[in-house]
Amino acid sequence: MFNELDPLLHSQIRLAIISLLVGLDEAEFVYLKDKTKASAGNLSLQIDKLSAASYIKVKKGFKGKYPVTICKITPKGLKAFEKYVDSIKAYIKIE
Repeated sequence: MFNELDPLLHSQIRLAIISLLVGLDEAEFVYLKDKTKASAGNLSLQIDKLSAASYIKVKKGFKGKYPVTICKITPKGLKAFEKYVDSIKAYIKIE
């Protein structure tokens, strides 16, 4: 009756990261940290988990002299997010 929810996206911070990236071409670590209100360490851990699952792509580089981490959702991540949202809709749908 109900679809199983993706355990990777069923985490508040990981879901927030994916939700933000759906509406953006890409986002810097600092932006994601500000929007999610996560600590740098926790955000880094959650980004690593999403990256390991190929839900996001992470690029590391420099902006001037400063290191920068940029995240972008992948087609696999977008598909997983859409499926997750559809599953949640099924839970709250009243018939």
